[in-house]
Amino acid sequence: MNLSDVLNAINHTKENVIRDDIDERGYVPFVVNRSLSYFPDTILHANGMNLLHSLDHKMQFDYFRFALRKRKRFSRWIKACEAENLEVIKEYFGYSAKKAKEALEILTNEDIEEIRKDICVGGTK
Repeated sequence: MNLSDVLNAINHTKENVIRDDIDERGYVPFVVNRSLSYFPDTILHANGMNLLHSLDHKMQFDYFRFALRKRKRFSRWIKACEAENLEVIKEYFGYSAKKAKEALEILTNEDIEEIRKDICVGGTK
């Protein structure tokens, strides 16, 4: 059992993919919660499961399976490099995260490096 099977079962098929202890050990609550935290209709459910992290994995899976409506949910995770660039743009322009993401799509790598140089305030060692 892999992550895509679990997320497919939660979001689309609603079938029980955790049948035994081996399947339950393959369920990683942090990753599932993070995957579901990108959507407005599931973020509160994911946060609730973060608060109840001590529940069995099977119980967490069943909660998501029965509490969430069927819907196509897919998002890409922000990579570390993109997150760093996002912070640089937010600081330089004073943008919100949403506007910084839009600016990140427009700016080239050279532009971002120039911005980094402008922001860099350092001393000598």
